[in-house]
Amino acid sequence: MGWLEISFTAAGLLLGAFSIVTPFVADRRARRSRRIGFRKQMDIAIGHNDQVSAADPQLGLFNDLPAMRDATLVLLRIENDGSRHIEESDYIDPSAQYGLTAEFPGRRIVAKDVTLPREHGNLMGYFENQPGLLVAGPSTLRVPRVPLKPGAHYKILVLLTGGQEGDLVHVTGDLKDGKLHENHSLTPDEKPPVFSRHARWTTVVLGLALIAAATLPLLLPPPLPDDCEKGTLRLTGSTAFAPVLSELATKYREHCGGRPDITVAAHGSRTGVRELALSEGRPEQGATVIAFSDGPRPASYIRLSESRVAVSLFTLVVHDGVRLDDLSVADVRRIYRGEIRNWSQLDGPDLPVVLVSRTSGSGTRSALGSRVLAGADEPPATSDDCVNRTARATRAAAVLRCELDSTAQVLATVARTPGAVGYSELRAASPPEAPRGLHRVTLGGHTPDPDRLTTSGYPYRAIEYAYTYGRPPADSLASSFLSYAVDNGTGKGVVATHGHLPCGTAVGLKVCGEGD
Repeated sequence: MGWLEISFTAAGLLLGAFSIVTPFVADRRARRSRRIGFRKQMDIAIGHNDQVSAADPQLGLFNDLPAMRDATLVLLRIENDGSRHIEESDYIDPSAQYGLTAEFPGRRIVAKDVTLPREHGNLMGYFENQPGLLVAGPSTLRVPRVPLKPGAHYKILVLLTGGQEGDLVHVTGDLKDGKLHENHSLTPDEKPPVFSRHARWTTVVLGLALIAAATLPLLLPPPLPDDCEKGTLRLTGSTAFAPVLSELATKYREHCGGRPDITVAAHGSRTGVRELALSEGRPEQGATVIAFSDGPRPASYIRLSESRVAVSLFTLVVHDGVRLDDLSVADVRRIYRGEIRNWSQLDGPDLPVVLVSRTSGSGTRSALGSRVLAGADEPPATSDDCVNRTARATRAAAVLRCELDSTAQVLATVARTPGAVGYSELRAASPPEAPRGLHRVTLGGHTPDPDRLTTSGYPYRAIEYAYTYGRPPADSLASSFLSYAVDNGTGKGVVATHGHLPCGTAVGLKVCGEGD
């Protein structure tokens, strides 16, 4: 579960708990203050209220009293619904005798009375004696300062004329450290609700929280698989291994929901490893870097941590005009020492030898020198365009030789240059990837076959290393990607499809363990 899912879950739980606790806390807090509640328990017409039926003139209690034809009865309930005792001195009013005011706009007070429950009968003196209820205006009734214990109440019955039943009734007043408020109770004709207001709001809030919890998995992206990590990664180094890295990056992104940001920028094995070592672990453009190399790092780069990913196979390629399919290792060494200048010296066509090579940072070139040329390096370059000798090259110099930056450039140049010989990683030099105009040659009769490396004796190969600056954390994108490339079935399949032997297989584990 990611941080976003955890956040939403925690928010839902807090919201649910808040919705349950808040009504009780608010009610408890409110009841601890001084509170007087009032409500209109009854407001009924006892005359016709100007709706006389011509068919039955006897309807109505006061048909014989015209002044009472629009009479109404209002019953007000005044109560202490808090938890603190209310004293006479707690009322705030300009008058020293009165605390509350009841107003009946549009109606005129005709008579008034007070009713008390038996347990609060001692309060009757405040109404029977001075100051008592006072009609301060046609529609204004003043109520004395009545002390009320928590739960105590009294009712005022008022006979009114004019207006209609249900007209507004205002009760005003103020309390020290408290308030006057209108509350509610059921009238005789009112149907009680199935749930209280607090219960309804709690149900609504909890329902919304449950809906949010149910729809959250549909709205959020699915969680990453256990072997996936998020972040930004940059893959550099070997150009020969670049096609493998590009497909591995694509497959890993698909496996991980497209969220990891992985780019491939291959500029040669030695170049990539050197840049990583010199960076001292600083991310490049915000990305962690893994450098891939066709062979081991220089011994001085002790801070780099290595992982063995695959055994890469390489091959020599020649222009189709060179009708040779096999070269001995000894003949290859003679060619790269400059002793063979024309293919006719090897019973081939009468064509001059043109060496199409990689630059010094290439792992493919390094593998040729260490695995085929017995540690010898290639002769100096004598051409910039693989056709003409440079001004600095003497006519007596050895074979024409040029250096190019990538495997693709080497293959394209060999394919169009008669007499050319070059080298490449195996798949790029094999149909259908290889350009037309060249073909592979075997070495001493040995064919590059990943499945027969332990018995074939094919020499032109190298371990593909992955280097990081220090050991990456287990929960990092770099560590996850390397595990995917070495141990995951899909990752190993990608490596094998490109003609390499994965180190994660039984045969690969043996060959990779032997080292270079």
